[in-house]
Amino acid sequence: MIFKKKNKKFNYIEAGSGHPMILLHGLMGGLSNFEDTINFFSDRGYHVFVPELPIYDLPVLNTNLTTIAKFVIKFIEDQEIKEPVTIVGNSMGGHVGLILTLARPDLVKNLVLTGSSGLYERTFGDSFPRKSDKDYIRKKTEEVFYDPNIATDELVDEVFGVVNDRMKGIKTVMLARSAIKHNMLNDLPKITCPTCLIWGKQDNVTPPDVAEDMHKFIPNSELHWIEKCGHAAMMEKPKEFNEILYAWLQKVM
Repeated sequence: MIFKKKNKKFNYIEAGSGHPMILLHGLMGGLSNFEDTINFFSDRGYHVFVPELPIYDLPVLNTNLTTIAKFVIKFIEDQEIKEPVTIVGNSMGGHVGLILTLARPDLVKNLVLTGSSGLYERTFGDSFPRKSDKDYIRKKTEEVFYDPNIATDELVDEVFGVVNDRMKGIKTVMLARSAIKHNMLNDLPKITCPTCLIWGKQDNVTPPDVAEDMHKFIPNSELHWIEKCGHAAMMEKPKEFNEILYAWLQKVM
């Protein structure tokens, strides 16, 4: 069963039992992004956790990826998990996973990156020049996916709400800048745990070159492509994503 949990420190989803798996969403993402992954792995011997990352809750001066990585470390420690975890991160969540893995390699057994930032990415830019134009926001949201229909009205409304909330908009831009500044190229060779890269071949945000460079510089890594797929493979092609990840985990565990 899937349980949504909330306490003073964390808002998160928990499901299943077995090997611990932590799913980390992206900058414009949320807990629902991993719905199929939660169901798939919680039915197959994994204890799945999806913490809501404090994208809009941090003080302005601490709105950066390092602070979010520290938040995830606290979350893992708070759950009193007794073994190193598998981290699965999409977009900014992958970048947070990289920072966390370098800071606390003792906590991480496996690292899985899909459409991860950390080298370079195309974002909304430094501002939202036409934030009140819903058609523009829809177009930018659709560009995240190969199939524009994945950008449902609900998803577009969510993004529209974020960019038109002044403080949320500021923090979104700050985190996007933090991701660009926190380039991981020189740190990738220090990632020693097994790493799986699952990438949409038509990713417009973190293009295929990013995946190839990560594969080149992370020593113990495998790269898997999903065709006709954009930046969020676990949302757009969940069946393929889950099967690739499950087969890889069977091999490295």
